Amino acid sequence: MGLVLPTIDAYQVQHLPIVKAYADKRGLVEAINRLVPTEMAIDPGTIVLGMILDTLSGRSPLYRLEEFFTQQDTALLLGKGVAPEAFQDDTVGRVLDRLYDIGTMKVCTACAVQADRVCGFDKRYVHFDTTSITVYGEYLLPEEAKESEGPVRITYGYSKDKRPDLKQFVFSTLCVDRAVPLWGKPHDGNTSDKTVNNTVLSGIATFLAQHGVAPGAYIDVADAALVTEENLAALGDTLFITRLPATYNECGRLIAEAVAHNTWTELGVIAHTQPTPHRPGPAYKVYEGEVTLYGTPYRAVVIHSSAQDKRRQKRLEREIQASQSTLQTTARGAEQQAYFCRADAEAADHRQRADRAHCPSV
Repeated sequence: MGLVLPTIDAYQVQHLPIVKAYADKRGLVEAINRLVPTEMAIDPGTIVLGMILDTLSGRSPLYRLEEFFTQQDTALLLGKGVAPEAFQDDTVGRVLDRLYDIGTMKVCTACAVQADRVCGFDKRYVHFDTTSITVYGEYLLPEEAKESEGPVRITYGYSKDKRPDLKQFVFSTLCVDRAVPLWGKPHDGNTSDKTVNNTVLSGIATFLAQHGVAPGAYIDVADAALVTEENLAALGDTLFITRLPATYNECGRLIAEAVAHNTWTELGVIAHTQPTPHRPGPAYKVYEGEVTLYGTPYRAVVIHSSAQDKRRQKRLEREIQASQSTLQTTARGAEQQAYFCRADAEAADHRQRADRAHCPSV
């Protein structure tokens, strides 16, 4: 009687068990199941974990999720043996519908808060920013749809992807510990960053207080879109760090003051990247002053970079060279020009003197 050998199934799991371990540590499946109860044979948390694993394995389409799990050890990756048929389109679609009904960002925030309990994120600095996400297709709304209907309006707007030919929507995120999102929201494709900042600022303090961050215990870090009269008023006593737009007169005034006083504080090379002979590390120095915006004084710092200084010098050299070429061409033309009266000659001379006055090399 022959010996019957057991069947051994082999799978290429690669990095996916590490993803599963992180999900377990942060209680991802449990957090989703608490928010999205269903009577389905498979719980929504496991479906979401399956979609995450699929996404982090190479970004295959969702309609091929069932096919993906036919080649995986579900007991290892999902914590229990699950038939690949559980990830068919209808089941995944119903879970996605439930997530939408509950609120996708509510689910995302719940998972982030659960991760915060485990990891203890640094919430002293809060970063808020927006990005535009371009899409292909028409995305036409029904003719009877009102402006307020639908989650977002996918339309043309300022494209941060440099694709103004494509429609888009805008997504804003509130991050802590450098890049961990705690909150986010989609917006219409033509929404202004300044408008989003004003809408969010009024709710940041309340939101953070709900998650253990007291008012005044954090610093809001944002881009230049934060600097408007309405946004600064909404900030109130909240500390913030932002860049003052160059369109404000106070920006040029403080830079001129820093150059005139020449009392810089040297910071030296502070980049984490090791410098090389062909790419030396830039050195920084700062000048601290004060600007007044909409009647309120604010502390401001001018930052000087040696690398930026070199780039600016090269640009000025190119501008000077271009101006010299223009003047030389004009001068040669003037030498060959004949004037029939003194008035015409004096008028031409006046124009050349005006051109020289605007040339940085003269």
